Amino acid sequence: MDLQLQDKTALVTGSSAGIGFATAAALAREGAAVVLNGRDGDRLADAKARIEAAVPGASVATVVADVATVDGAEAVIAAAPAVDILVNNAATFGPQAFADIPDAEWIRFFETNVMSGVRLSRHHLQGMLERDRGRILFLGSEAAVQAQVDMLHYTVTKTAVLALARGLAEMTKGTRVTVNSVLPGPTRTEGITGVLDGLSEQTGLDHEQLEQGLFEDNLPSSLLQRLAAPEEVANLLVYLASPLASVTNGDAVRAEGGILRSIL
Repeated sequence: MDLQLQDKTALVTGSSAGIGFATAAALAREGAAVVLNGRDGDRLADAKARIEAAVPGASVATVVADVATVDGAEAVIAAAPAVDILVNNAATFGPQAFADIPDAEWIRFFETNVMSGVRLSRHHLQGMLERDRGRILFLGSEAAVQAQVDMLHYTVTKTAVLALARGLAEMTKGTRVTVNSVLPGPTRTEGITGVLDGLSEQTGLDHEQLEQGLFEDNLPSSLLQRLAAPEEVANLLVYLASPLASVTNGDAVRAEGGILRSIL
């Protein structure tokens, strides 16, 4: 299937690894020029090299900046002032008991998970509306609609992301611009791998045993019963970024493996 992305430019935040990298690589395979963003220049250069090796002739640029800060967001905007596709992927997460989460952590989570998308979308949405074309995508989480009390700061910020995406979509009425969010479930990213590493040290169980226990004990409603691969989530994001997804707007599209039992 031709997703009609050959003449498009896409900015993907937090794209040196995980879902962000997988999305940028998939967009490049579809012919889009991609702009990678991350905080670590070496990791970003490695991501660029991997995409160029996998997709000969790919157009890949990088912007080293922390989009959780005002200066970082402005640096990204200056480097990529006009894009057809904005994927607000940059995020932070981690388990922590509610009583132990200080104000500084709440603020850090909001700056990274919410305000990064606010700042970039505030700039790019206006240009998309003026050109009457464009796609803005946000990475939500199944935790946004099914609270995870062991990381409530993450849950709250991801719920805010869904509200932000829907509100921005309301501004696109009657245009060819769309704003959607995607709700991944547990995905085999570096963050998840790091948590599993820590648990493995504590319990003596290997990753496979821990993953099995996660789904049996904590996520029995999952129909997938395994961690998703970043590429599996990226497939949905790339479709939603394409002109073929023209009638999907203001939606929170699930990619969580059936964890959420509600029909809507």
